[in-house]
Amino acid sequence: MSLYRNIVWFIKGMQEYTRGRYETASKSFVTKDLDVSVVGRSFMITGANSGIGKEAAMAIAKKGLYLSPFQMIYVHLLDLSETRKVWEFAEAFKREHPTLNINNAGCMVNQRELTSDGLEKNFATNTLGVYVLTKCLIPLLEKSRDPRVITVSSGGMLVQQLNSADLQTERTAFDGTMVYAQNKRQQVVMTEVWAKAHPKIHFSVMHPGWADTAAVATAMPQFYQMMRDRLRTAEQGADTVVWLAVSSAAKATASGLFFQGKHALTFFRSPSPKTLATLYPSAINMHNCHIILLFIIILLLFYYY
Repeated sequence: MSLYRNIVWFIKGMQEYTRGRYETASKSFVTKDLDVSVVGRSFMITGANSGIGKEAAMAIAKKGLYLSPFQMIYVHLLDLSETRKVWEFAEAFKREHPTLNINNAGCMVNQRELTSDGLEKNFATNTLGVYVLTKCLIPLLEKSRDPRVITVSSGGMLVQQLNSADLQTERTAFDGTMVYAQNKRQQVVMTEVWAKAHPKIHFSVMHPGWADTAAVATAMPQFYQMMRDRLRTAEQGADTVVWLAVSSAAKATASGLFFQGKHALTFFRSPSPKTLATLYPSAINMHNCHIILLFIIILLLFYYY
């Protein structure tokens, strides 16, 4: 990742990914979009034990609890980095449940670590595990009413172009944050491919903003300490997930899009300096002036803190 792209992304994040930005944007949200019942529908939410996954699960469950209080909520223990177990779980799930909507979980491991299958753990969890689970469940999804697949990505993917020649970071220096961002780019590409291949299912991928979760605090402690007063709550981070999962407004959008704050973004397909110029013309003019950019980010830090 270039220094330029890193700095522009940070500026973008301060403008769009914080709690303050969510509170401003939420004033224009259409409340009735979420005034729906999910009774009779099945949802699978990976990573529902904490953070954004937990908040999404609770919000969706509340939309059907007046008819089925708690007895229809099931917990399954599964390590998404263990691909065979993911496949076995998906096959068992298809035998037990007639319909489905899905997705969330992820991880960021800062040191290179291999699974029992010899796969890099971030890739195994964030990309391959998501792929295997989703691919196995597509036949069930295609038979379901209003099937949707929502994958929680990250705005961090904007700093990474897809590197299909090194999916497991075997040829480059290992940086957990950048590996995670590459995984999130991979998820975006998979979503586009799935949307084209399976038109009966509505696929979407989204960025929850910078949220205050245990995963962020553990994986990015310095970032967490610096930004904790500006991080969104996990509930705010899950808001667009819930909207994509249940609202008719979300279903009316094209399949395969990337969402942020309930709005589809189209520039993500090519986050090049040329594209970023359209969004941040004042920054692009300093493309080759790294010293000036460093000075600017220092000033920004003083301004925000």
